[in-house]
Amino acid sequence: MENTSESIPSSEGMHLQRLRDLAEFEVADNSPDVRGWTVRGGDGKPFGDVYELIVEVEALKVRYLDVELSADLKISKYDRHILLPIGVAAIDEESDSVFVPSLNSETVLQYPPYNEIQVTRAYEEAMLRALNLPLPAAPVQRFYDQPGYDEQTFYQSRRPASSDAFRRRGQQLNE
Repeated sequence: MENTSESIPSSEGMHLQRLRDLAEFEVADNSPDVRGWTVRGGDGKPFGDVYELIVEVEALKVRYLDVELSADLKISKYDRHILLPIGVAAIDEESDSVFVPSLNSETVLQYPPYNEIQVTRAYEEAMLRALNLPLPAAPVQRFYDQPGYDEQTFYQSRRPASSDAFRRRGQQLNE
């Protein structure tokens, strides 16, 4: 019998999708839509803008910010997107911007680029290493149960702790 496992695409990373690709979902009323907001590093300098939200639909959780790096960084246009785990960033309460204390305009140049392909576990682990975060020892299904993916760190006081960042279109807050 012929081995066809190599011709079947892997489902790894398929649990994550861009919010803009999900016509039936939107940012929840009690969550700010951070797309287009400036992203600043630990040095306070901007290094990009939030381009998109990468979400896990089943969990109704934003897992990553797709950040388009500034052209001022002189990076190839093909390497100008990075994914940041939601818990390594925070909304800046002083302005509508996103603060990432673990990166700056120099260290972001060493960060693994995101080319809008499937997000594999190997890529996720490379991001965690670039941010000096520990790799989870828990089973794969619990990968996002770690501080780097904690939405509360990101949203802080901008929304209630018990609410979701995005929702099915037309869904009311208390459904």
